[in-house]
Amino acid sequence: MRKGSFLYILCATLSILVLMTVSACNGNSDSSGAGGKIKVVFGDPGWDSVKIHDAVAMFIGEAAYDIDAEEVSGSTAVTYSGLKSGDIDVYMETWSNNIATYDEDVEDGIIKELSVNYDDNAQGLYVPSYVIEGDSSRGIKASAPDLKTVADLKKYSSVFKDPDDPGKGRIYGAMSGWEVDEVMRAKYEYYGLDSNYNYVDPGSDSALAAAIASAYEKGEAIVAYYWTPTWITGKYDLVLLGDNPYDAADYEKGACACPSVRVTVCANSAFYEEAPEFCEFLSKYQTSSDLTAEALAYINDNDASYEDAAKWFLHQHDDLLDQWLPGDKAQLVREALAE
Repeated sequence: MRKGSFLYILCATLSILVLMTVSACNGNSDSSGAGGKIKVVFGDPGWDSVKIHDAVAMFIGEAAYDIDAEEVSGSTAVTYSGLKSGDIDVYMETWSNNIATYDEDVEDGIIKELSVNYDDNAQGLYVPSYVIEGDSSRGIKASAPDLKTVADLKKYSSVFKDPDDPGKGRIYGAMSGWEVDEVMRAKYEYYGLDSNYNYVDPGSDSALAAAIASAYEKGEAIVAYYWTPTWITGKYDLVLLGDNPYDAADYEKGACACPSVRVTVCANSAFYEEAPEFCEFLSKYQTSSDLTAEALAYINDNDASYEDAAKWFLHQHDDLLDQWLPGDKAQLVREALAE
């Protein structure tokens, strides 16, 4: 997500070549697939949550709508461009606030917004719940019982001690190069946490996840930037520290909470006209951050594939089939799950 310019250009070029190859080989302007099936190309911008939603929609599409599904991976910029051009048909997670042209593309009819997958996502500074409430089952006593907000952290630097600088606390921030890192650093200064905390760049999202998981498994105190939905928030009981209500004028100053984002399900407008029945299902597709995080935690705990996780998810939340599908289609999916 914002690495060096050479790497970005290289990845973008490779992604474009992938899309050109898919388009040339599959002829996506023609929606017919193998055996007369409707061919549906799903965009994969590269993060875990979109992969699980792709897998769920692809399983349902193949079981109930006789589609021939495939997934094309690439950067957000390249796959979203593919959605607009028609090389990609469906985007199961469009982080609408993060795409500058999104509203204009919908208004101009280039893409069709079908539903809001979820809009209850969050990001900010998290601590394990046992830091505030304790955990009698693990013999952990609350070490910061009055910790409720980011501002309260100033009183608890000794709880979140930096092992490399014991006179100060440690805050694990966002990754350098991520846009939110600038906001988190501004927040660190806005609340005066720079006086008794060190702000540590974890280096990568995997290193940040490892730091949180390690501290949680050991019952140790940690305060870290994180976001939902992820397997970390699905597996561990974390508390998002409170902040001032989101205000666009205050956001970059670090003086308020991060906004939630409308994560939508979209289709290329031409595909919407070609596959109205399948798009009707997608127009009812709605989940939540918690449901998504639950599926991601299952993948992590069981080393499961996205396809197996999709089947597990649909078994666990059978009621969603009745919300998303007509009765006969829901029955087809249930029969496929039973095989």
